[in-house]
Amino acid sequence: MKLFDSHCHLDDRAYDNDILEVVKRMNTAGVAGAMIIGTTLPRSIKAVSLAESFPGLYASVGIHPHDAKSCNEDTLKTLITLAKNPLVHAWGEIGLDFNRMFSPRETQEKWLIRQLEIAAELNLPVIFHERDSNGRLIKILKTHFKNMKSGVIHCFSGNKTELKQYLDFGLYIGITGIVTIKKRGADLRKLVPFIPVDRILIETDAPYLTPAPEKNHTMRNEPAFVRSVLLKLAAVREENPEYLSAKIWDNTCLLYGIETKLTI
Repeated sequence: MKLFDSHCHLDDRAYDNDILEVVKRMNTAGVAGAMIIGTTLPRSIKAVSLAESFPGLYASVGIHPHDAKSCNEDTLKTLITLAKNPLVHAWGEIGLDFNRMFSPRETQEKWLIRQLEIAAELNLPVIFHERDSNGRLIKILKTHFKNMKSGVIHCFSGNKTELKQYLDFGLYIGITGIVTIKKRGADLRKLVPFIPVDRILIETDAPYLTPAPEKNHTMRNEPAFVRSVLLKLAAVREENPEYLSAKIWDNTCLLYGIETKLTI
């Protein structure tokens, strides 16, 4: 199987001492591609630098809702320049997070809308973060999401109604290691059969959300573990893992505009 971790944070300090080994384990596990997600300006710069350093790694740039309070037009101008790098294939992680409220609601919404405009101008797909926005993200998308390149709902954890709304927007659905967790993933496992096979992505969100069985041995997630997400997803959907992995590989490359030949 050839796998693509559609969302990870290899720029995190957790990998500073062994990034070479992490990438080797990723390749050994059949994970031929990984998207490193930008969340701030410094981390977006680091994501691009890592993508330049290892074959099969790509980057996105953007300002996470947690960090919206530090966003400004100068920061976005620098990110726009960074996005011209040929290894940058998406804008994000952007969105709304009304759970922890590290940035005020109004500030999150302002910079989400501005970044949606930029992504549309650059013709880049969007990586969305949503937590406890109570339908507000969907309302903003109805008015401001004009991106013909579509996007993905990272770490989907919504209900069936929200799933349908996201699919109606043409968005892909990102599934993390939560699907492997017995109690926490119960609701998600009920919903994954309703996701069309051509709209699913798999992701680790590494170093977070370590799947089972790896979580029994380590707290730190890494791209190699996306294989466990794929296997659980295939079991729940009652689909052949090789078939599903091939479909998801194609989905990911299509969304991010990556030529398959580049990562074989």
